[in-house]
Amino acid sequence: MLPPAAVITDIEGTTTPIAFVRDTLFPYARARMAEFIATPAAAPHVAETLAMAPGRPVLETLLDWMDHDAKVTPLKALQGLIWDEGYADGTLKGAIYPDVTPLLRRWSRSGVRLYVYSSGSVAAQRLLFGHSVDGDLTGLFQGFFDTRVGPKREPDSYDRLCIGINTPPAEVLFLSDVEAELDAAQTAGLRTCQLVRGADGTVASESHLVAASFAEVASLIGM
Repeated sequence: MLPPAAVITDIEGTTTPIAFVRDTLFPYARARMAEFIATPAAAPHVAETLAMAPGRPVLETLLDWMDHDAKVTPLKALQGLIWDEGYADGTLKGAIYPDVTPLLRRWSRSGVRLYVYSSGSVAAQRLLFGHSVDGDLTGLFQGFFDTRVGPKREPDSYDRLCIGINTPPAEVLFLSDVEAELDAAQTAGLRTCQLVRGADGTVASESHLVAASFAEVASLIGM
């Protein structure tokens, strides 16, 4: 089988430890959320929050969404804006598994087109990869996608992704640690591989290729 023409990767548990998001990014945003929603930059997303949860205090709604790791666009947008400040002043550095960057660079050099699809906002994705422990990696990617494309557990979202990157589903490899996301991508016709990194407690799928690192993905797929 020919190598894929494009790779779409998730972030949490795939390129980046879940612990970094859970224990560093989320607490950083939570501690600053009350102050930040009073700024002009937050206004559109505050309005969106009010529309989605009428009658509830904005801060209470946002913190409740954070507590439940809700994949809600206005929350993700606000988190991204707050993280922007932390990355800009050097407080935050995007965590990347050591095996990821060398393979991303190799795949990019070989002509494989690389994309990100994550529940975090596009702005947050660019910040993480733009201020990573391995330097600015954004130039390796041809595009970034978030939940505006659609929920990650619905096949239609992957149909739209493939249309957006102008690539047939059979020529696209999707990488994620979450089996339900992989199931949706597979239903849409994409090739799939699950990243199972022991520290994150992911249970290996019986329905998808499984790899412990990007190097193992390359070996399994012939890249």
